[in-house]
Amino acid sequence: MRRMNFPGSGILSVVMKMKTSKDMLSSLLKTTQMGQVGIRSVRGAATGAQMKQALDSQLREYNAIEKEAYAIAARRGWKLKELPAGARSMANLMAHGSLGISPNDSRIAGMMIQGNTRGVIKSLKNLHRYSQNDGSVSVLSQKLLDCENNNIRQMENFL
Repeated sequence: MRRMNFPGSGILSVVMKMKTSKDMLSSLLKTTQMGQVGIRSVRGAATGAQMKQALDSQLREYNAIEKEAYAIAARRGWKLKELPAGARSMANLMAHGSLGISPNDSRIAGMMIQGNTRGVIKSLKNLHRYSQNDGSVSVLSQKLLDCENNNIRQMENFL
């Protein structure tokens, strides 16, 4: 934790929690797991072969990033915080509700873009709060950010 004094604040000080490598890796893991839940929630409603292939490809990317996060944690003897079961269930329910009664690939693409955009925002906030220079975690964080941005571009074609 770092204590910061702001000019003009007198005695007022704010404590900011900086993310450690383990915190960052746990957050990254949760983001990949949320992406996996999102894809699995809509995959069955996809109608076009290209959409199904795109979703399958994105799922493989998230799986690979998740596996890499676990490998880093295992090498360091860390236990990472995972996405809670309740969050998984809620995300699944919300996805099915958002699909509506007549799901189509365009609606799925819009939902995926929204989810990936939330992932980009979370990743950028985490990177700004990250206090350490840990090569492995930084590289994996950038890999996830690139993945989320690529997923958005890929889904734009289905709108």
